[in-house]
Amino acid sequence: MNKPRVVLAYSGGLDTSVILKWLIEKGFDVITYTANVGQDDDFEAVEKKALKCGAIKSYVLDLRREFVEDYIYPSFKAAAIYEDRYMLGTSIARPVIIKHHVEIAQKENAEYIAHGATGKGNDQVRFELGAYALNPKIKIISPWKNAEFLNEFQGRPDMLAYAEKHGIEIKTHAGKAYSEDDNLLHISHESGILEDPNNECPQSVYSKTVSPMDAPDKVTKIALSFKEGIPVKLENLETGYVETDPLEMFIALNKLGAENGIGRLDMVENRFVGIKSRGVYETPGGAILHAAHIDLMGLCEDREVYRLNQKFGVKLADLIYNGFWFSPEFEVLMKSIDACQKNVNGRVVCELYKGNVYPVARSSDTTPYDANIASMDVHGGFDQQDSAGFIKINAVRLIGDYNMKHRK
Repeated sequence: MNKPRVVLAYSGGLDTSVILKWLIEKGFDVITYTANVGQDDDFEAVEKKALKCGAIKSYVLDLRREFVEDYIYPSFKAAAIYEDRYMLGTSIARPVIIKHHVEIAQKENAEYIAHGATGKGNDQVRFELGAYALNPKIKIISPWKNAEFLNEFQGRPDMLAYAEKHGIEIKTHAGKAYSEDDNLLHISHESGILEDPNNECPQSVYSKTVSPMDAPDKVTKIALSFKEGIPVKLENLETGYVETDPLEMFIALNKLGAENGIGRLDMVENRFVGIKSRGVYETPGGAILHAAHIDLMGLCEDREVYRLNQKFGVKLADLIYNGFWFSPEFEVLMKSIDACQKNVNGRVVCELYKGNVYPVARSSDTTPYDANIASMDVHGGFDQQDSAGFIKINAVRLIGDYNMKHRK
């Protein structure tokens, strides 16, 4: 009799290793899937551990290039920032991960997929909404929402005891009383000692970026060039280094940001499930990219198009955060963003210094900016006498409001 097959999203940590063995005990043939989206892991060791724990096959896919080209850059093109601050480092990685999760299940004739996301967080929603959007017939096993699993594992001690019983090797992280999610775009730190929002985050928590106070005492000057809102060239104006490969360019941006203490964020956000949570984030390359792109938008976009782009970006950020990357409304909004960004072409020079990204110069061949019209020193191109009528017409409703309030 053939056993049912399940593809498990596998990190090699305590939770997913226990889930792997638990699924085997429940009668499944388990295939593990590990996505390399830039996290600092030993992927060969993860694969070996999965097979040692009983998986019949283990997939490890390098998705970094696809992550950058098809997910990070389009999101930043949209200027999608959640609640005005969070650059969606975890959220943007989820759709590329679930896309390949579903594809592997189809390839392996697996009826089920499984993940280790908790029932309190956002990731469970992102994984499962994405899976259903890509394959409505897929069956999802989510142990942290399974009563039998929850009864058996009521805390970390139960999981550690289970791991010891089954010979599952678990690495302990001394001193890390918090959880992390790491990828090419960012690293997040939350839970544990960070759950009290009134506790200052210890400097020891930060792992991607130096403290701005310890960053170099000199400016690093760079230039980023864009085509229709997508970065196409990075220049380090201090060293002469030039990069045009999309993946290598983002890796270089991360290095520049990390060295200059750029991209740190400590905030309380609203999870989709209704819970507030405190997150500490490091997004060095993303912070530089966002600052340069927003600056170029100001030069290249029409005023009303810019405002539409802002509104679209807010909505897209909500969709990405809440797990609706593969929704019809996301597709429509991205087409609108493409239209908004058509003229966002050009070059932005930025100074990086102690946690700050400061755009200092920008140029474009597709900008409505006209120095002659804008100039205070050049007469022409704009009849200043016309402004008198413009102001009077706009004052009509203000005068009417005044008269109404002071009518006896």
